Amino acid sequence: MSEPLTTPGEGFHPHLGDAAAEPAAPLRTRLHHIRADALDGDTAQTGGMRRFAAISGKTVGSEKLWMGRTHVAPSTSSSDHHHGESETAIYVVSGHPEFVFLDDSGSRPEEVRLRTGPGDYVFVPPFVPHREENPDPAEEAVVVIARSTQEAIVVNLSHLYVLGKEDS
Repeated sequence: MSEPLTTPGEGFHPHLGDAAAEPAAPLRTRLHHIRADALDGDTAQTGGMRRFAAISGKTVGSEKLWMGRTHVAPSTSSSDHHHGESETAIYVVSGHPEFVFLDDSGSRPEEVRLRTGPGDYVFVPPFVPHREENPDPAEEAVVVIARSTQEAIVVNLSHLYVLGKEDS
């Protein structure tokens, strides 16, 4: 038996319909269904990519979580950036995006590329400068992102640097 699909904002009890005499339930007392075609593009952006919010303080009243989808066009690189205090988890849906950062565990900082594919995960710690690249000339890269803050914090940078050595 299959239940009918809900529409955005119907919450936990879509089968109850609208009760005009009852006040609307507060955002934090119900489940929220956000359809793929209802994501919010009015969120923090970085050049070379496009972010869409699904779960945020603005969309559903979340207090500790932001989740959405990011698209990187073929043969495109994002600007260098970090996500402030947010921990960021990334799940690769399609394409083969590369995540680039500087590692200083050796004698001098070295650029590292994490080459990923569908089904892979990437963790980005708070404040770590990085960028996303899509080297594929034909296929868009799509990832799902979850952050430990309610909004998408994005700090765009002029260049990559090793965390703790910003003046380098």
